[in-house]
Amino acid sequence: MKTAQNIGIDYSMGLSNIDRETGIRYGVIAQNSVNPDAWSDAEAIYPDPACPNCGVSAVEIPTHTESSDPPGQWVSVVRDTPAGYEEFEGSGDYACENCRQLFDGSDGLPDEPIGYKYEADGYKLSDCLDSDIFVLGSPYFTFAQFCSPCVPGAGNLDNPTDEGMGAKCYALGHDWFEDGKAPYRLWRVADGTEVLAEAV
Repeated sequence: MKTAQNIGIDYSMGLSNIDRETGIRYGVIAQNSVNPDAWSDAEAIYPDPACPNCGVSAVEIPTHTESSDPPGQWVSVVRDTPAGYEEFEGSGDYACENCRQLFDGSDGLPDEPIGYKYEADGYKLSDCLDSDIFVLGSPYFTFAQFCSPCVPGAGNLDNPTDEGMGAKCYALGHDWFEDGKAPYRLWRVADGTEVLAEAV
């Protein structure tokens, strides 16, 4: 395993991109460095619905379900239009108090998500820059070169360093990589023991 000889510069001076509780830095890795199937489970993030006319945040119109008597024949969703909204123009599940208009969520949301996140198995990840993964929490850590000023203080997982050198940072486990082995040495946050890849 090749390691970076230059540990980089902590452009944050220890002030950012660090977990204050553990003292472990956040990690950054290119999405194309990991198994594509692993990141495909990330959840798309959309902003709260906003009025398609003026951009003001929308108010969701509450609903409730009603079922038939006897039960099981049909179920319908009924909109509970609050007082004062009956005179709004249009129809939908959201209301703009500024324009006095009702609209559907599909009209108030962008077609593309504004980001992605993954929170499972002890990981807390998000997308970063254009095509990177930001490791904000993990059961594992490694040592890596400090990132450029784009993510000051974080560790660049694509440039690992020798043990104890550079940024001690959260990392992705061996199972995030196609060959079942991370491109860096890996330690467990809980007890500091090294985690070896399973033999294939």
